[in-house]
Amino acid sequence: MRKAISEQFVRGSGAKRLAGLGALTLVAASAAWAQDETTADAVQTNANIIWTLLAAVLVFWMQAGFAFVESGFTRAKSAAHIMMKNLLDMSLGALSFWILGFGLMFGASTGLWIGGDHFMLSPDNGTADGQWEYTFWMFQVVFAATAATIVSGAMAERTKFSGYLVYSLVISAIIYPVFGHWAWGNLLIGDNSGAWLAGMGFNDFAGSTVVHSVGGWAALAGAMAVGPRLGKFGKDGKARAIPGHNMPMAALGVFILFMGWFGFNSGSTTTADGSVSRIAVNTFLAGCTGGVMAMFFSWFKFGKADVGMTLNGVLAGLVGITAGCATTTPLGAIIIGAIAGPLVMYSVLFFDAIKIDDPVGAVSVHGVCGAWGTLAAGLLHENLFTGAEYDLGGAIFVQLTGIVTAFVWTFVTAFILFKIVGATVGLRVTEQEEIEGLDLGEHGSSAYPDFVQAGGSAGYSAAATKVSSHV
Repeated sequence: MRKAISEQFVRGSGAKRLAGLGALTLVAASAAWAQDETTADAVQTNANIIWTLLAAVLVFWMQAGFAFVESGFTRAKSAAHIMMKNLLDMSLGALSFWILGFGLMFGASTGLWIGGDHFMLSPDNGTADGQWEYTFWMFQVVFAATAATIVSGAMAERTKFSGYLVYSLVISAIIYPVFGHWAWGNLLIGDNSGAWLAGMGFNDFAGSTVVHSVGGWAALAGAMAVGPRLGKFGKDGKARAIPGHNMPMAALGVFILFMGWFGFNSGSTTTADGSVSRIAVNTFLAGCTGGVMAMFFSWFKFGKADVGMTLNGVLAGLVGITAGCATTTPLGAIIIGAIAGPLVMYSVLFFDAIKIDDPVGAVSVHGVCGAWGTLAAGLLHENLFTGAEYDLGGAIFVQLTGIVTAFVWTFVTAFILFKIVGATVGLRVTEQEEIEGLDLGEHGSSAYPDFVQAGGSAGYSAAATKVSSHV
């Protein structure tokens, strides 16, 4: 076309030459504009991929945070066992998520309200769609690992390693993906009929319920199924403190988790654009407010600013903001954190009162505060602050529907799973193994060999006998 216009320009009259020059300029500009548009789209696509993978790495780093928090809040004699559980629930979970879980969660819906394809994901890396599927899988698998590892803390210091491995396979392959399909099943395939909660307008942007409450309610089922640690509850029914061995380690874990949460929440945009900035601000404010409020309430309740409660208050604020981080205002984020902080403290005391032993407060942080955050995403939507039209009653109904559905599905299936595990491979270690520590009993090693050699099995046994005599 450009050749014909050029010939017209050379052979024609002055007027024709002028018209030809204008047409040639228009065609050239149009071609350049189309090329620039294509280049801009490619740049944006690649930026999205890089940003999402970077966020996935931050979320992966949270596994170290969970391991440090759980180990610091518990006793030294089971620290290596805890590290093994956190490593293996991620590793086995990633394999089961690749084989089955991802397809159930994000595949095209079947008549059973689950995905039916995208199993053993292996798209063509030479296409843009294939490259994005690899990216999306990487981001989602670290979310699945987060849900799985939450349970470890609630079952710490008395859970059999082999039984925990069975749980790790099942939660990442079935329990987490099935509920995830109902809430997030439309994220990869837009029109997915099985994503019925998403169709109702369920607002859980980064997973207060989909990730954290699912992990928290599975943790509740596990803590109930495995029973409390030896010496946790006395004859009077009151809970006894079993101090963690390394609070600085737990604090470091919270800092690592806080850092990773910016990838968790901001990365859930899966788009490299300006929307991530407000999400990051909301995340930061909610976490800080949760810690401050938990500190003050523990100070008032116990007469001292409790370190463990303050650390959990930070995590509670972060869990709480995860659902509404993209749809509330900074003031809304502060309100969410301000309620999550004291809520986690009183929740921990409640579970102690009903004799459910949760050494790290996982059920309270992730289950209870995840439910609060999901409800708050409806209660504190930005439209309420701007005066825009918003159906508050309808939003609360939808959010409660998602919260209740997550609890019923997760708790029932996880409790049945733990009971089956207990009746087959076994769920709880022997009393002697628990007394000596799971590092020795389950792995024949120790996180602190010099410390263990100094105390020895006899030392642990004597200490346990002394505790038992007062129970």
